[in-house]
Amino acid sequence: MYTITTGGSSSSEAGSRTRSPSPRSRSHSPSSSSSSREGGYSHPRSSQGGYSRDGGSSRGGYQSRAPSRGGFSRGRAAAPRAFNAKRGFRKDYIDEKLFINKEAGVTETDHYNPKNKFTDFNIAELLSANLTAKGLISPSPIQDQAIPEVLLGKDVIGIASTGTGKTAAFLIPLINKLVANNDHKMMVLCPTRELAQQVEAEFVAFTRGMKLFSVSCVGGAPIMRQIKELELGVNAVIGTPGRVKDLIERGKIKMAYFDSIVLDEADRMLDMGFIDDMRTILGAMPKTKQGLFFSATFSPDIKRLCTDFLNNPITISVKTRDTAASVMQDVVRVNGDNEKVEALHEILNKPEYSKVLIFREMKRHVDGLAAELTKRGFKALALHGDMHNRERERAVKALETGKVQVVIATDVAARGLDISDISLVVNYDIPNNYETYIHRIGRTGRAKKLGAAITFVPKR
Repeated sequence: MYTITTGGSSSSEAGSRTRSPSPRSRSHSPSSSSSSREGGYSHPRSSQGGYSRDGGSSRGGYQSRAPSRGGFSRGRAAAPRAFNAKRGFRKDYIDEKLFINKEAGVTETDHYNPKNKFTDFNIAELLSANLTAKGLISPSPIQDQAIPEVLLGKDVIGIASTGTGKTAAFLIPLINKLVANNDHKMMVLCPTRELAQQVEAEFVAFTRGMKLFSVSCVGGAPIMRQIKELELGVNAVIGTPGRVKDLIERGKIKMAYFDSIVLDEADRMLDMGFIDDMRTILGAMPKTKQGLFFSATFSPDIKRLCTDFLNNPITISVKTRDTAASVMQDVVRVNGDNEKVEALHEILNKPEYSKVLIFREMKRHVDGLAAELTKRGFKALALHGDMHNRERERAVKALETGKVQVVIATDVAARGLDISDISLVVNYDIPNNYETYIHRIGRTGRAKKLGAAITFVPKR
């Protein structure tokens, strides 16, 4: 059920040096969009852009480039990618049986007996204390098996279902590497700004009091604020490929200094068209580096990317099924928008569904459904790529704190959105493919809790 495939190990200690950030106070006003720091600083997030491939570019674009510095060539505006009609419109056929699992219960991973506790890992004392303060005692399967390998400096391919703790599996050992040698720098690439911001929030929590700094480099945020943070000095860059590549071209990120890189949700980045950006970023790193590729699914294209850029990686797979057994899944048969809305109204009136995430395909349909539910008396907000980042953050926070019952979102929320105790996910529109379905319903039934997912399908 849990497998480790060993392809050999490699040393990952790079000899590059970078300026260590000196201890300093970095306070931000509430309106600031730049990333926050450890030690109790608040976490303002990036603002939303209009073109939201990852969200890769800032509002209105960021076509101009700063003069080259530090040996980097002057960048040019990236040519727009050709539209892929196949990717854009065709939906995969998904057997309706895959939307049904009426026997939700304890997951198989709940029966996993870890070989270690977090305190058993050979990590820095303050890092261990921060994990304990967050209530992390016993590692999940992916954490238990991946952390020792990453601590040894090996390249790792980690495959685990969503919600099983992949973020901590790569952050903990890489933070320990930063503590051991402040000259190290690490980078985490994520497909969406929400996921990047979630990863950075975890980095901040794990490094509290350790004088390690991070910056979230995501599209849609003011790029000059990110540049200022980079110039002050950071240990970790966590971002989306489009914005990171732009900052490399501006000479603000020098990949020669980064000796550790993580591709989080690597297959999703490829699906979103980031393969060229990923290859550019990986190709600019030192040959002696540590690479970690983590995902819930792993496509053949990503495996080829691993072959090109990883050195004898260890493959760790703890994935027992595509969807979590902790999620009760069922379908509701409806025809037409009127029947859908009425069925949804009835579902939302059930008291057990206090935190509901609804997925729609189109941004305008998200806004329309949010308006309709509000008119019917439900507390509902929209979440999609055309909204300002502060509006997106407000929607997420409102659902998390219980100020609203419902958030209607596009698939921008399918990965990286970690809101505790989401009681129900509704697929108002059937997703384009089964992989997207997996990630949508992965927003509920997390951390060994039970959840529910309902998919609207046409009547037979």
